[in-house]
Amino acid sequence: MLAGKNITVGVTGGIAVFKAAQLVSNLAAGGAEVRVMMTRSAQEFVKPLTFQTLSGHQVYTGLFERPAGGSVQHIELATCSDLIVLVPATANIIGKVANGIADDLISTVVMAATCPVLICPAMNVNMYNNRVVQRNLASLRELGYYFVEPGMGRLVCGAEGRGRLADLDVIMEKINCILAYEGDLQGISVMVTAGPTVEPIDPVRYLTNRSSGKMGYALANAAAGRGARVTLISGPVALRPPSGVEVILVQTAAEMYSAVMERFPSVDVVVMSAAVADYRPKVVSNQKIKKQAESLTIELEKNPDILAELGRAKKHQLLVGFAAETENLEKNARQKVESKNVDLLVANDVTLPGAGFGTDTNIVKLVFPDGRIVSLPQMDKLDLAHHILNEIMALRKLKH
Repeated sequence: MLAGKNITVGVTGGIAVFKAAQLVSNLAAGGAEVRVMMTRSAQEFVKPLTFQTLSGHQVYTGLFERPAGGSVQHIELATCSDLIVLVPATANIIGKVANGIADDLISTVVMAATCPVLICPAMNVNMYNNRVVQRNLASLRELGYYFVEPGMGRLVCGAEGRGRLADLDVIMEKINCILAYEGDLQGISVMVTAGPTVEPIDPVRYLTNRSSGKMGYALANAAAGRGARVTLISGPVALRPPSGVEVILVQTAAEMYSAVMERFPSVDVVVMSAAVADYRPKVVSNQKIKKQAESLTIELEKNPDILAELGRAKKHQLLVGFAAETENLEKNARQKVESKNVDLLVANDVTLPGAGFGTDTNIVKLVFPDGRIVSLPQMDKLDLAHHILNEIMALRKLKH
């Protein structure tokens, strides 16, 4: 994705400047043409010569510098860039951009830019949590700027919390995603469900299934990378939440139902990849059930059918369902498309090697309401997520 792309990196003053140097090196190694802008504060941490050596290009440090040829510097950088990355992005530059202030080179280039802008914040945890900074971040998100959220951990100042620059592999993944899909989900709100639900029997036991949540988390990650506003409603999983995604944690099918139905009217796309339990114990014991009789009977009752309810309620929304089968895959999938009123069903045979729960790959068939079935080969779940999102975009174009 990087080969031949013009990427302008704006480096502002913070201790994470040394990570920006490594990012520039990685981008150049990937084939990108990298131009670097530095604020005066950034130069207190790392000298321009470092970035000049890593990028192979002149480093820009002042608004009124004149490059060879006499062009207007900030306009040239703004119009010739495929992507602008602000890393690390301090509270100061975030505030300037959010409020339309253009009083130095970086803020002026961003104001003049028509390409995507990716902001990678890094600052003290108290600064990051400040209501003014959070307001500025929210404003920029609404305006379509891209973000890689800062990470959690120990900061240089000794504090613990969110504020450290995100890992470089996360930033690189976001850059590649923006360049690959050109923000095609920008302005679209997507809700994804993921993982299993757990249905309690007593205080120490519950019913659940083998879902790891990997497919749903890959979908949320891919959608966010392509510019969507993503809400991920997740059952209990052992996965790291994707960057830039609102995560709602639930346990039971009833909790997932409530969370989904509350947010459904305000979203554009719903992808129901969670493995929601069909049944729950009719009576939940307040105390641990003791082992006494030779057998134990637990009466189950139906959980709400979230996908069917969404199929009945949808208006402008595009609805995607998932079906995990062990037999008669195409027959069962076609029936589900019709009975649930979905726009697309992703069906897989979980008995196949490389497919199903807990794996990093999947093998699926895409089933459409018009009867079409598209069989996909085994692929990484993130690659599959992008394939599904491509189909969603094609369906949205047909609807509109």
